[in-house]
Amino acid sequence: MSCGRTEVARALLTLSLIATLAGSPVRAQLDSEARPAANEKTLPEVPTGEQLEAAGATIGKIVLLKENVFDPSKPGEDNWLYRLANRWHILTRDSVIRQQLLFREGDPFSQRLLEESARLLRENDYLYTAVVEPLSYANGVVDIVVRTRDLWTLTPGASISRSGGENEWRVSLSEKNLLGRGARLRLAYEEDVDRQATTFEFSDRNFGHSWVNVALALSDKSDGTTSMLNVARPFYALETRWSAGFNFLDDVREDRLYELGEEVAEYRHESDYFTAFGGWSSGLENGWVRRWTAGVVYDTQRFSEVAMPQLLAAVPEDRRLVYPFIELELLEDDFEVTSNRDHIGRPEDFYMGQRLTARVGYAPEAFGSDRNSVVYAVDASRGLGHIKNKALFLSATASGRFDGGDAVNTVAGLQARYYNQITNKRLFFVTLDAQLGHELDLENPIELGGNTGLRGYPLRYQVGDASLLFTIEQRYYTDWYPFRLFRVGGAVFADVGRTWGTHPVGGRSLGWLKDAGFGLRFGPTRGGDHEVIHLDIAFPLDGDASIDDVQILLESKSSF
Repeated sequence: MSCGRTEVARALLTLSLIATLAGSPVRAQLDSEARPAANEKTLPEVPTGEQLEAAGATIGKIVLLKENVFDPSKPGEDNWLYRLANRWHILTRDSVIRQQLLFREGDPFSQRLLEESARLLRENDYLYTAVVEPLSYANGVVDIVVRTRDLWTLTPGASISRSGGENEWRVSLSEKNLLGRGARLRLAYEEDVDRQATTFEFSDRNFGHSWVNVALALSDKSDGTTSMLNVARPFYALETRWSAGFNFLDDVREDRLYELGEEVAEYRHESDYFTAFGGWSSGLENGWVRRWTAGVVYDTQRFSEVAMPQLLAAVPEDRRLVYPFIELELLEDDFEVTSNRDHIGRPEDFYMGQRLTARVGYAPEAFGSDRNSVVYAVDASRGLGHIKNKALFLSATASGRFDGGDAVNTVAGLQARYYNQITNKRLFFVTLDAQLGHELDLENPIELGGNTGLRGYPLRYQVGDASLLFTIEQRYYTDWYPFRLFRVGGAVFADVGRTWGTHPVGGRSLGWLKDAGFGLRFGPTRGGDHEVIHLDIAFPLDGDASIDDVQILLESKSSF
């Protein structure tokens, strides 16, 4: 048996809370379940967004309609347990919601800003849904209603799982909407194949009722420590004119290299990373946004043998890169919203436009680098078709360095995702993911296995400097809504993939690997996470004799 190692704690917690308090859910959906409280309808006499803009309407009152975790007026939610959960839950404060709106009372009406504000609100882990729309119109003034529904955000968790022949267990306590202010706290102890760790995390996407994002993480591990601090005001909206921030990371750990899912080599890895940046933009012009960002990076990677070795020592080369960089982002304003794609029954925002991000930096020895190096990264993507019918999403990436004129640690990738809605309850889904590496750093091999989409095989099963993975799924979305805590779907799938090239420690390749299987999907609807719980039965069709003929996987993922 093999259970997925990703966030199984949330999976088990969700099922346990059915018998206790409030379950573990996700955000939103487009049916009446997603429309909170009194479920008021827009009055017939309210003009459309285009008509309001043409009339030069201004925004009057902004009305907040906030629903608690459960709605006792709906069948199945009027019981003592759910009412108790509502009493214990602190609703998101008005000031937190209003701060994330891109318009204010007295502003000219803009349908685009209403839609973008709704997208920003739906990104929050503590809200199940967000709808922003006109409520009433008279004498050139339009009142706006913001409908939200809160999620249960205080989440204890405990789990035991087995993956790739190794045990993992975890206990945690997290609050994703501290005192209704939108901040997140998490304390966890976990033990997995790599290490044991005690971790404290704090984050707030709107620190001090601003657009400043603050994230802090401290971890004491069996093989080292981690300290991370990120403070940034990002380009949070299409019209945002500037950004600035810094990021600091100090990480010490022991890493391993794998062959056929087994550890074969190890090394000690110490990372010191710091970056500071500032960005500027002229905002949205003719449907496009152009953003420039400049900054500096200090990046030191040190490697050594572990203190008490148990495996072959494979020690990468040390690096120190100090450099300024400049980045350009081009972004087209093109978004669509639908449901029943990567989640079950809640609104999903898809970016359909064209996007290009390119960054380049120069790290000379004169600045303190241990070599003369050009560091670069390029990312391009676009969507084709319409997500409510058929849509194809293409993306391409390239990153690496030129050390003394030689291309090293180069990785080029291509990904395609295809969605074809057959009926409201059935979706055909295909992905293709290809990666090609050149002169990769020893600690950066390309891996393929159960943790990277090749279900039915151990984690990090095949390793090389190139890979190809093809996945096909028939997805099913049902109306089954047990205890009104999570929605249920299913999938039949097949995966085909392989790696090529050089293994870091001379391991062998097994060529093409295939698996097939089926499973259930559980989309929680009452707690503060956006994951989908997977329960899969997979049948590996290739591989070595050590692999079980049937693999049972329980894991939590970010999508269907």
